[in-house]
Amino acid sequence: MRQISHVIAGASASSGTRTGEVFSPASGEVQARVSLGVAADLERAVVAARTAQPAWARVNPQRRARVLFRFKELVEANMDALAELLASEHGKVVADARGDIQRGLDVIEFCCGIPHALKGEYTQGAGPGIDVYSMRQPVGIGAGITPFNFPAMIPMWMFGPAIACGNAFILKPSERDPSVPNRLAELMIEAGLPEGILQVVHGDKEMVDAILDHPAIGAVSFVGSSDIAQYVYARGAAAGKRVQAMGGAKNHGVVMPDADLDQVVADLCGAAFGSAGERCMALPVVVPVGDRTADALRERLVPAIEALRVGVPGDPDAHYGPVVTAIHKKRIETWIRIGVEEGAELVVDGRDFILQGHENGFFIGPSLFDHVKPAMESYREEIFGPVLQMVRAPDFESALALADRHQYGNGVAIFTRNGHAAREFASRVQVGMVGINVPIPVPVAYHSFGGWKRSGFGDHNQHGMEGVRFWTRVKTVTQRWPDGMAPTGTTDAFLIPTMD
Repeated sequence: MRQISHVIAGASASSGTRTGEVFSPASGEVQARVSLGVAADLERAVVAARTAQPAWARVNPQRRARVLFRFKELVEANMDALAELLASEHGKVVADARGDIQRGLDVIEFCCGIPHALKGEYTQGAGPGIDVYSMRQPVGIGAGITPFNFPAMIPMWMFGPAIACGNAFILKPSERDPSVPNRLAELMIEAGLPEGILQVVHGDKEMVDAILDHPAIGAVSFVGSSDIAQYVYARGAAAGKRVQAMGGAKNHGVVMPDADLDQVVADLCGAAFGSAGERCMALPVVVPVGDRTADALRERLVPAIEALRVGVPGDPDAHYGPVVTAIHKKRIETWIRIGVEEGAELVVDGRDFILQGHENGFFIGPSLFDHVKPAMESYREEIFGPVLQMVRAPDFESALALADRHQYGNGVAIFTRNGHAAREFASRVQVGMVGINVPIPVPVAYHSFGGWKRSGFGDHNQHGMEGVRFWTRVKTVTQRWPDGMAPTGTTDAFLIPTMD
């Protein structure tokens, strides 16, 4: 059986006897085993990073950018193989896997412009003969802890800016689909990255805690569930680290009475059920304003949902594939049961779906709830599966309040032809990312990604200039080059300096 090891100091590295199972979601079979590392494995990676990082930080930014250019070319050349490998472990269809990789490459493209992004500030003549300037310098060694749902995109969101800024980076990907992160590290080394600058250590909570506690790691980036994000933020910050921790989501899509319902249905089907709903930017809650809008939307939604094709990752006609594990499938089915018990109307039930020839796969059909109430636990919590919940709102203010009051504040969308309503909504809603007639408002690479409330812990967002700020520290220099000898017999040297 295939064995997946760490990538430390540019080479494959095995650890102890602890391993985890990597499943084929389409068949339900174990296809590989991954090493579950311990603190000693992390220490080897840290030693390699400490050795390599000072020289890498001294490489000028344009030469670092050239390595990223070559990496981008290599990933593009290997796109088909990477997408198939990703789909085989995650379960998403191959076309969606290609999108996973491409959105990561978008951030790599941004990082190729790092010479411009690292420019500091300069003030000439801030005082008599005094100039002030600032520079951005790398944190040193950074680490990333990434989730299973985007095993290519999110690692590149993290290690791209970190490495471009001159840091060494240690990646701890999800143990559920670990092969693509390993392959990305190998391609980065092939692109010319020095050994020790990008390394991959696999593991579970033991490895996570080792990363959070290690004194040599100065910054940690995390994406995952909110409870773990809060834990990572608290433990990492207590250890003196800079931490950005992105948590869960329950994104709402508000549908105004003037919206184009045919377009809304098409958008909802993709945003709610694409990738089997295993996206933090999925749209699992639709909020039609007014019963007339809700009834018309439901009438169009039901046949569209029933027409969705669930298939194996390699099926080019499939809209989505299996979920990642049997445990996760059972969890989704449990939430559907809870929703029924709470009194929501289950309009479409996907729990009995079976794909012929793949009866042991982790497949689940699309489900639709109507008449979901804000007090329901199934509404308050993240289901992370192919389940769409309809929460009816009587008016615009009530719809806005639903998104505002929810514990998560990752993304939100409004569907309308009314510019004033859209502007008002975008300005007032207490959510980090807003779409106007855009169902999945993931920002482009040169902006930044991040949610509010329990969807994000820390002061900096992912990628864009926020990513550059997170992976660097500002140093400000105040300099004076006097024309002659300083005067003697003065007490000015004992006073706080001013620029007057």
